[in-house]
Amino acid sequence: MTKLSEITFKDQGMVSADGFWSAVDVWIHKPHVVNKRLCGAKTEEKKEVNVLELEQLLSGYWYGDIKDINSILNYLNEVNDVCLNQPARKEEPRCFILRSLIPKVNTDGVPFKREMVVKDVVNQRVTFLPLEENIEGHAVLKRSNIYQIQLRQVNNEEWSVSISTLCSEGWDSDGVIYPKLAWLSTELLSKLAKWSTENKRSEFKSTLSLIAVEKYSHLYQQLKEKYKEMVKVWPEVTDPEKFVYEDVAIATYLLVMWEEERKEKDLAEKQSFVDLGCGNGLLVHILSNEGHPGRGIDVRKRKIWDMYGPQTHLEECAITPSENFLFPDVDWLIGNHSDELTPWIPVMSSRSSYSCRFFVLPCCFFDFIGKYNRRQCKKTQYREYIDFIAEVASVCGFDVEEDCLRIPSTKRVCLVGKTRTYDSSCEAQIDEQRIQLIKNRPVCNGINGQTTDSKLVTDCSLGHSAEQSNDVDHSVEKVQEASFEPETQTCASRNWAAGFQPREKAIHVRNCASLPRNFIDRVVLQVANALLDLNEGVVCGCVEGHNIWNRGGSLSVREVAELLDKETLQNLKNECGGLQTLLKNNHQVFRVLGGIVQIRDWREETGGRKAKPDLKRKLSSAVLKTRLCWFFVNHPDGCPIPSESCLFAHGPEELRPSAFKRSKMDDSHLVSLQAINPTTDLFQLKDLPCGHEKG
Repeated sequence: MTKLSEITFKDQGMVSADGFWSAVDVWIHKPHVVNKRLCGAKTEEKKEVNVLELEQLLSGYWYGDIKDINSILNYLNEVNDVCLNQPARKEEPRCFILRSLIPKVNTDGVPFKREMVVKDVVNQRVTFLPLEENIEGHAVLKRSNIYQIQLRQVNNEEWSVSISTLCSEGWDSDGVIYPKLAWLSTELLSKLAKWSTENKRSEFKSTLSLIAVEKYSHLYQQLKEKYKEMVKVWPEVTDPEKFVYEDVAIATYLLVMWEEERKEKDLAEKQSFVDLGCGNGLLVHILSNEGHPGRGIDVRKRKIWDMYGPQTHLEECAITPSENFLFPDVDWLIGNHSDELTPWIPVMSSRSSYSCRFFVLPCCFFDFIGKYNRRQCKKTQYREYIDFIAEVASVCGFDVEEDCLRIPSTKRVCLVGKTRTYDSSCEAQIDEQRIQLIKNRPVCNGINGQTTDSKLVTDCSLGHSAEQSNDVDHSVEKVQEASFEPETQTCASRNWAAGFQPREKAIHVRNCASLPRNFIDRVVLQVANALLDLNEGVVCGCVEGHNIWNRGGSLSVREVAELLDKETLQNLKNECGGLQTLLKNNHQVFRVLGGIVQIRDWREETGGRKAKPDLKRKLSSAVLKTRLCWFFVNHPDGCPIPSESCLFAHGPEELRPSAFKRSKMDDSHLVSLQAINPTTDLFQLKDLPCGHEKG
């Protein structure tokens, strides 16, 4: 046995054998957390064995010299003399695990490789014994890559975690399934030592706990390769790589889950679906292309919709929870970051039909009406909101399952309702539960998120029309004046909640960019003058013919706000970020860091600036001298840098027309698009903007 590395750490009151085994279990069952080249691991077999039974198991995977298998058995049963000075007893229990390691990319055509894991809890160690296929096709032990992780207590205050190999000289590393010894000694061992001292458990389940990881890995690689060209032609303002690969991952999850469902229920046809609040529609496009009949609905059409072709069905429509949005012939309702529709999707699914299922991926925190208000300070807001949606689904009669997706997003916990907890004959009773759930939720104003004292009342009992329900100005008033009479009508007759506000079709820009130009200029000049008044000037050499250049003082954002009148502050309050956003937008004039506002000194900026890539240089030259320099026009000492070094024009004679124009799709982009959708009319799409341009 060769010890490769050992890490010693102090006991902080949380180190124990339990902490060590918790860390080891992460490496056994979720190796992708550390080894990013793995997709995960699947446990094929797990059982308790004694030493004699373990010997029989190992012998079954050995076709070589019996002396070699004896050395492996001795390695397994050898007891560290620091822990115990006695040989392993035959009756001592071992936990035997047979697992399959699943790589993200199959470089050698093998979808996964098996490995035996032996946990010796009594002696606080775990041994990993890889298997490989020999010439005859038998699974045999890969003796050269056997390694062991050991925990021991050094003294009352210190512990150590070490890693050793049976024969380090012959270690065979492929960089994926079998990492290099240096990686095991540093990256893996340091993670295990760290996790052994941590006493915190995740609020959520491990990723992909409801589906087969190996199927997910294989299908994800296929879909990623198939739809990667979408990144090149993405016309939206959103990040193409994030959204394309995120929707590919979500589609992969659904396709694997649906395939397993078809096998369980012996279904011949692929499941149908409706994606509520489908956004860019890429998820609908992928699912449809993979043979699932379905459509997407969103309040606003996106530019990318025209690229998908007629086989992808997308509808522009505002969704209101009501009888008009029930889908009795659909198998699944999908809510992927569906915002204000999120809590309604289990309700809509349960009322569509007894067989309708749902998948929802909550993101923003919405109640049935307006923003969701926290009620439990002991939980994180995200955990509390997931529990709220799960509670809604449970009251609606679903057996709710929770899983965690592998997507590039902080909000990646999904809820799935595949089965019901009641018989179809009890539908009326369950619907009464739904009515009471919706009725008893507190009303939040959709604009400011404030909770009223009244309860949420279903509009079906009020006799109001759908048009009246959408009257935002009087929605709360209706709720306060109404009385609930469930025996008058069923809850699926009209709109289910007065005051529900679907998202607006038009996107309102609230980053201060849409404010009137004269308003912005007035605020900028007022703040700049206030900063300049704090400092009479600093002697710093000749600047544009001046011997001094006033850098001004500094003020906090709060102090700047106190300089402005109430009307100005009110206008800024309606913008995201308010005053601070306006100041940061005017990057040429101000430097805002840590809530402190200063005049920007461009001599310092240009002096420490790194060289830009060629692409950025070209972009800078396209906008060079297209706007007047604020300092040249407004600063009493002029611009702090010479005209030839300034990006902005020092006077009208230097102004140039902007050379930055809206770029169109080039031929390579169009070819990529046609590869994704062969029915695409290239001439019709010639004027669409390419994926690298915003807007």
